Amino acid sequence: MVTVEDIRAVAMSLPRTSEHLIRDRIKFRVGQIVYVSLSRDETTMGFGYPREEREALIASDPRKFYMPAPPDDRYQWVEAWLDRLDVGEMRELVQEAWRMTVPKKVAAERLGLPTPAIDAPDLAALSKAGHEFATLGKVDASWLELQAVTAPGLDLSNPDHRPLALAWLNSWGCRLPYTGTFVESTAVWASSVNLPATPAIHKLTDRQIVALATAYGSLSTLSIGKRTLGPTAAAKLLYALRPLSVMPWDAAIASVLHGSRGEPAFAAHLRLGRQWARDIIRETGFSPEQIAELAGRPGIPLSKVLDEYAYMLITRQAP
Repeated sequence: MVTVEDIRAVAMSLPRTSEHLIRDRIKFRVGQIVYVSLSRDETTMGFGYPREEREALIASDPRKFYMPAPPDDRYQWVEAWLDRLDVGEMRELVQEAWRMTVPKKVAAERLGLPTPAIDAPDLAALSKAGHEFATLGKVDASWLELQAVTAPGLDLSNPDHRPLALAWLNSWGCRLPYTGTFVESTAVWASSVNLPATPAIHKLTDRQIVALATAYGSLSTLSIGKRTLGPTAAAKLLYALRPLSVMPWDAAIASVLHGSRGEPAFAAHLRLGRQWARDIIRETGFSPEQIAELAGRPGIPLSKVLDEYAYMLITRQAP
């Protein structure tokens, strides 16, 4: 159970935050903007949350989260019962609510978010990159084929899916040997890793990012004969397994944005993708599907559209 002191400790550690007692209610705000408020009996916490994402959050656990009472329901706001939150979950909610009130640079410095070598995309930049990427050839043909033959989704525990995954990875330039080792190794991996169902990239929690990064780490070191699967193929295969959640990378993108290709760097890459997705959704008010369509990539997950933005600015410009 989360206490008021737990919330205060998190909120007051965040830059520009001040605490106020207004009409017997504790509120934390930046300037005049309240981002967390406690009920008078201190049993519930209200917090800033993107309006377009509220229904999904509440639907994920309606016993924990609920809509604010009118007229506050017109704001970007959600309520939660404190006795049903854990401290880690509360910390993430408070930090995200605070991040909505401060400049991006302040949030990045406080939360340890990466400062990428390329600017975070706005809709115009994403659209430019998406339309350019779509001109490179039949960029979606093999992906759409893989989706069709593995519907409702790629599952490496299915023996029919594993050779299909290998063929698809090579169609994406991974150059893996066509031997039975890939099929055998991924079968063992699938039986030993419990890869959780994950939401769209902008809704990923820190715990889900850690789980995905751990899965990436074990995939990248997976033995497939005389070599390992490697960082690029592991990221792409993880994307194929969780396309809504994973922003893949290649060697150039990993090097420029993170300086390495290990498990911690991949976790940082997913957090960066989450940050980009949340920012562009907040700024435009559009859904991920609408953003992808406006970027000239209808039907493609926002996670992949963001990867294409990095690809056009980094990989295509590399010597």
